[in-house]
Amino acid sequence: MTPTRTGHDAMSGRNTRARRNSAARKNTAVRQASARASAAGRTTGRTARSSRSMRSQIANKPARVKKNKLGRIDISFFFLVVTLVTIGLIMVFSASYATSLNETNSGLTLVRKQCLFVGMGLVAMYLLSYIPYQLYLRLFKLVYLVSLVLCIAALFFEDSGRRGARRWIQLGPLGTFQPSELMKFGLIVVFAALISMNYRQMGTVKKGIVPFFLYLLPVMLVIGLQRHMSCIMLMILICGVMMFVAGSKIYYLAGLIPVGLIGLVILQLMGFSYISTRIDTWLDPFSDVSNSTWQVVQSIYAIGSGGLFGVGLGNSTQKFLWVSEPQNDFIFAIVCEELGLVGALAIILLFILFVASGFSIAMRAPDKFSSMVVIGVVFQFGIQALLNIAVVSNAMPTTGIPLPFFSAGGSATLMQLAQIGVVLNISRSCRPAISRKKDPAAGDGDKEKPEIKIISSREL
Repeated sequence: MTPTRTGHDAMSGRNTRARRNSAARKNTAVRQASARASAAGRTTGRTARSSRSMRSQIANKPARVKKNKLGRIDISFFFLVVTLVTIGLIMVFSASYATSLNETNSGLTLVRKQCLFVGMGLVAMYLLSYIPYQLYLRLFKLVYLVSLVLCIAALFFEDSGRRGARRWIQLGPLGTFQPSELMKFGLIVVFAALISMNYRQMGTVKKGIVPFFLYLLPVMLVIGLQRHMSCIMLMILICGVMMFVAGSKIYYLAGLIPVGLIGLVILQLMGFSYISTRIDTWLDPFSDVSNSTWQVVQSIYAIGSGGLFGVGLGNSTQKFLWVSEPQNDFIFAIVCEELGLVGALAIILLFILFVASGFSIAMRAPDKFSSMVVIGVVFQFGIQALLNIAVVSNAMPTTGIPLPFFSAGGSATLMQLAQIGVVLNISRSCRPAISRKKDPAAGDGDKEKPEIKIISSREL
């Protein structure tokens, strides 16, 4: 006889199935909530990482890494450099033609020399892109001492008619060498090494201020004796930015401004009277057009005559012995005259992209030392371009700061391209940029993917 299920047993079976269905629904809800929370956490973490400042990102980097597998150079940064160097050579040819023709009876003399230095610089850039940057960390004291000794040696050479300045070492038939260009890179390496060693105490005076100025002050003294005030200003700006990014307190650095002003007053009393003369020229550029303000006024005329689209490449009139040093410090005035406002803005945009690309390399660098070296080098180029453009347009007093990649000059061109080689070597060790591919875990906004649920026959 077949047994029959009582009412109590049937009720118990229905309660069991109800509890099972309720537990399954709860588990499904928990899994969905967990997936959404995980996706939101990943998205929030990615947003937080992208919004962090350069200073905080560098603070989280390791002090140094032993060895990195070399990858490819940063292509975008490399092509920006090649573009700027190519345009610079074209403008040196145009700006130097009249001066070269007047001095050597050949309009190609200066541009040939510049092409030679650019070729040597490109070879140095290629070789240095393969030399491990960790070598500079191990030899930073040697780099500093060699640079300082060369700067001191320049004081014993005749000024060659350069108004008392002793900044060059005479190399006979090879021309001259300006050791302050090497000293800029030496200071960058020294400060980067000190930061990598003292990064935990950069907010203190003992480790975040004193060691840096023990290296900086002798350089300032020697460069001051060379009568190279623009180089002193540039070095102080580069070193100050590196210290601030590394974690030094801003009020410590701001407190040094009065010290710098006192130093200018002392230099003025020691006979460096041209400092006040340049400030007076800046405040009233038309006060002495035939003498002290000639250079600035002719530069303003060149910029103004360019208009929106310029007079055309090679058609400048101010380069015919009106603008002083048209192929060097005041080459941007010729750029404005021949290419106009549009061409000048395009070149400024290229420099902005160059700096942004360099800072991107710095934030992706493997350790603090390499990151700070890139920041120092890139900021040097950016601030030099800014100061040169400001001088040419009389937005600040006249200083002898060349325009990177444009101004003619052997020492500057060689060192600029050599430093680019160091940055390219560091870019080989950088982690790749953040992928912009869609995160599958994040889903399509609030839309949830349909879930396939497997049920047993008892739940039917």
